[in-house]
Amino acid sequence: MKSTFISRENNEVKFKMEFTAEEFEEAIVKVYQKEKDKFEIDGFRKGKAPRSIIEKRYGETIFFDDAINNLFSLNYPLAMDELDLEVIDYPRTEVSQTKKGEGFDVTVTVTCYPEFEVTDYKGVEIERVPAEVTDEDVDKEIANMADRNSRMVEVDRPAQDGDTVLIDYAGFVGDDQFEGGTAERYPLKIGSGTFIPGFEEQLIGASKDEDVEVKVTFPEEYHSEDLAGKEAIFKCKVHEVKEKEVPEIDDDFVKDVSEFDTLDELKASKREELQKAAEARAEDQMKNSVIEKIFEANDIEVPEVMVEEEIDSSLQQFDQQLRAQGMDLNTYIQFMGEDMAKFRENVREDAYKKTKTRMIVAKIVDQENFEVTEEEIKEYLEEMAKQYGMEVDKLVEAIGPQNVATVGGDLKMRKAVDFVYDNAVIK
Repeated sequence: MKSTFISRENNEVKFKMEFTAEEFEEAIVKVYQKEKDKFEIDGFRKGKAPRSIIEKRYGETIFFDDAINNLFSLNYPLAMDELDLEVIDYPRTEVSQTKKGEGFDVTVTVTCYPEFEVTDYKGVEIERVPAEVTDEDVDKEIANMADRNSRMVEVDRPAQDGDTVLIDYAGFVGDDQFEGGTAERYPLKIGSGTFIPGFEEQLIGASKDEDVEVKVTFPEEYHSEDLAGKEAIFKCKVHEVKEKEVPEIDDDFVKDVSEFDTLDELKASKREELQKAAEARAEDQMKNSVIEKIFEANDIEVPEVMVEEEIDSSLQQFDQQLRAQGMDLNTYIQFMGEDMAKFRENVREDAYKKTKTRMIVAKIVDQENFEVTEEEIKEYLEEMAKQYGMEVDKLVEAIGPQNVATVGGDLKMRKAVDFVYDNAVIK
């Protein structure tokens, strides 16, 4: 097989693959050997008919298509290597006229990865993002700790906003009790917004063992058409009223929930944690600013097929998230009153930005010749395994060999981002 470059216009590359008569004949013989058992011809046992007899019965081109396809499939990757092409889409082919005893050629048109250079990625000017931690931040963090260690206690008083009431309820439209509007001993936090507007507020002032009628109107856009826009009455029975009891923040609390003995020690530790987190967030924001500046400074052509692949990937991830919550993408789109085409258009701009950004960073990797070592990959996997509380071999098994193989590329991209950040001018 001989590969000959023809032309390149933008990202469309055209080249020719030429096959000799000998290569064509050899491919036909292989197809005959593989397919002969499928032919039943009078006078021959199944699979024993000579090739010439089969060709006489069905035409001499009977094995041509499979032979051409096999030759192309086998030699197309070789042609990519020979011509040094990085393709990003399926090829379009045009096969010349084929005759027995003659060679043929295939003209291939394929979309390739764009040729471009990234400029203006050193000395990018950005604004410094502050990483300040205040006393109020520390106090809020410790207050959250206290809240996480709170408990619900029953109180002998009418319910207030923020309390949790344990209720039975049954919903009626007119005199008819409707399906799905009944529960027993349901814990409802007043003010949570869990129920339809107006429901929870009417439980304020209710006491234990009290019967309360809650009158509401279902929203016009309510998911159940039978109830949308209708007035309803919920007959409720209050079994308990509970309030959140938050522990007092003092040295005793600190000893109970941490390894420290005093509140001052806990505050110092929390300040250090918050400071590290704030600095990490600030650095991430500044790195994003650098990449955004480089994005704006480089006008490159982004192939539409790459944008479509990014959209497919994003929707697949979103579908997986929805399925984890008991829904799927098609149901979600219908619920939102859209169709798939419109939904894809809604995410197209974001997909374009992600694709262009990835192309730019990958090109910086090439231009700066970044490499990663086996040790760096090992350290990265160990760090990831530690985050998930797993052994490295179990992590590798969980994420799969294909994803492990991409770790080197991810680390190179990370090096490129760190490089442009380290070379930025931070004001």
